[in-house]
Amino acid sequence: MGLTSNKVLVLAFVCAALLFIGTVWLWPRLARRNWRAVSGRVGLLLATQSVLFASVGLGANQAFGFYASWSDLFGRETDQGVVVDHTTLQGAGGPLQVVGTRKVDAPGGSTRPRTVGQVQQVDIVGRTTHIATPAYVYLPPEYFQSRYRTRTFPATVVLTGYPGTAQALVDKLHYPRTALQLAKDGRMQPMILVMLRPTVAPPRDTECVDVPGGPRTESFFAKDLPDAVTAHYRVGRKPGSWGVIGDSTGGYCALKLAMHHPGVYAAGAGLSPYYKAPIDPTTGDLFQGDETLRNEADLRWFLKHRPGPDTSLLVSSSKVGEHDYKDTLEFIDLVKAKNSTRIASIILDSGGHNFNTWRREIPAALEWMSGRLGDR
Repeated sequence: MGLTSNKVLVLAFVCAALLFIGTVWLWPRLARRNWRAVSGRVGLLLATQSVLFASVGLGANQAFGFYASWSDLFGRETDQGVVVDHTTLQGAGGPLQVVGTRKVDAPGGSTRPRTVGQVQQVDIVGRTTHIATPAYVYLPPEYFQSRYRTRTFPATVVLTGYPGTAQALVDKLHYPRTALQLAKDGRMQPMILVMLRPTVAPPRDTECVDVPGGPRTESFFAKDLPDAVTAHYRVGRKPGSWGVIGDSTGGYCALKLAMHHPGVYAAGAGLSPYYKAPIDPTTGDLFQGDETLRNEADLRWFLKHRPGPDTSLLVSSSKVGEHDYKDTLEFIDLVKAKNSTRIASIILDSGGHNFNTWRREIPAALEWMSGRLGDR
């Protein structure tokens, strides 16, 4: 049974309940002071607390999508982020392969793509970076309707935090369902969503940086990913057709991609972002002594020392619950000083760094994004 399986979660809670009942039942029999009784009491307490801790951890992982599998949890994930031979890829039929489909969780129970759209599970390989990663692509219902058969659609890259899972963007943050409802309500135009994690070389957190010697994560998101999606789907090819949105690490990446590559991404939205790439055990040495690379990964430094990019930015935070509130206000002020860069914000009175907060912000963020995409 997989780490995110409901059966695993139910089994853990059942075991915790049984151990609790067993502890209460057996405790009087273990009230003596000999070594066997003491060992029994210690064993019961340790077993109960361990299983209870595991149950809470599994429940939290189900809610927030930190890890997708047991190998991901224990740092043994090896089936992603591989280098694929470019020549072999050409013979395989292109940089994007559809490997499965999922229905959109929409009210009414309809599963017809022309009514509710479709989520496609894909594998993407970068032609220039040779980075391989899985993703989910949401296609709106208009994509399957005959009257729109010649129409191209704007696209938005949606990024998780770290470690995060692409599946959580569909099942926990409900991006496809939200986009479908907003379009039905006339609050946003139909858009293609390309949903994936920024961690393209797990378990390493590359912070969307072109790491000297590889992986070239920023180049993957700035060139290979749009090229692969545009070659496979009816996505607008003119400047202004692409946006990028993310939460936490994904929010930092979204802002950086829009700022560094305004010719590709007309808008970038960071939900609870930070503004400087960290260096810690999960990232390793991202810059390897390259001071320019390090500086440009600091978005506030970038605004102070580089011309303002011609792009639109959105940031979110909360007055209570987010540690980046003051940094966000400083970032907004820095962007406002740049005439060519637009800035907007979502500031909540309270909200932690979690899925519940981002679900409150995603509808407004998608509506904002929709208003900034299209041929320009």
